Amino acid sequence: MKTRSVLKIGALLAATVTVVLTGASGAVGAPAAPAPPAGMRVLLSNDDSMQAARPDGADGIGLYELRKRLCAAGADVVVVAPWAYMSGASGAVTTGGTVSAQRRTVMPAGYQQDCAGAPSGGAVFGLCRGTSPCTPASPSATPADTVKFALRGGLGHLVGWRDEPDVVVTGINSGPNVSSSINDSGTVGAAIAAVDSEVPAVAFSGMIGDDLVVGRKTYEAAAEFGVRLLTRLWQRDLLSPRFALNVNYPDAARGKASRVSWTSMGTGPLAVATFAPVDADTFTLGLGLCPADRYCPPETKRDSDTEAIRRGEVSITPITADRTLPGRDADRVRAAVIGGRLPG
Repeated sequence: MKTRSVLKIGALLAATVTVVLTGASGAVGAPAAPAPPAGMRVLLSNDDSMQAARPDGADGIGLYELRKRLCAAGADVVVVAPWAYMSGASGAVTTGGTVSAQRRTVMPAGYQQDCAGAPSGGAVFGLCRGTSPCTPASPSATPADTVKFALRGGLGHLVGWRDEPDVVVTGINSGPNVSSSINDSGTVGAAIAAVDSEVPAVAFSGMIGDDLVVGRKTYEAAAEFGVRLLTRLWQRDLLSPRFALNVNYPDAARGKASRVSWTSMGTGPLAVATFAPVDADTFTLGLGLCPADRYCPPETKRDSDTEAIRRGEVSITPITADRTLPGRDADRVRAAVIGGRLPG
């Protein structure tokens, strides 16, 4: 796998997603894939926390939907997730102090026995900053912290895994991560942290509904699709540490998605941060849906993740941690700054 070019891997992935998962027509209703080989190990994290205590499930219910289906498919799953809600943390890391891994002993209602037969029992840990035990007042570790901690000795200490997991899975996020929001996303940031440690990663997010929250049907459909995707990629040796996959599942309130699109990171956001003045020096932070104002640029790509999710399709985008500018723009700048005198 490591000797293949990124372009070749991308072509194989696109073919796998379009044909194997969905059939030649692109419809999602293909027969369910067989379970992954026994012993496939999955590190599961997110940026919404492992609490799952809110009525709308926005603080981690998507994580438990993935955990449930991964264990049912035969995977060995361990959760190391932020102790508290850390949405928008991107790839932020904690650089000092202490962290504590608090094991959860009582799972959310409806998820208690999901992984009882798995080798690691579906162990769930919340990572907080400070000394043990984590309390409601404890600040949380970041999403990237959880993955770095787990892959750099945490899994061995907590559950005895001697080797790295086969894949890191993050999500299901309570809201889409497309276009510029990818840069802010803790769900994606955690996946990139895995790739930085040379472990394959897939990030999952769910689209909001008309009520501006992710519905339970969307979490369920996204988790079902996600396990099928992971299974196919695992079976075809297409999980690679050279990139992560960013998967966005549309609102399933009207039914499961009917198509899958292989996409690129869009230029037109679905939402933007807002700052409303309270007084001369204080502002209230919020979220505005696009199109709202001049802070929502139009989409310029035909194959964008933004347009795919708006059409009600599953969007799958390969992303890397390499932010090097390619192409002619880079060549022109390079010619201007290398090999000549600096401007006076």
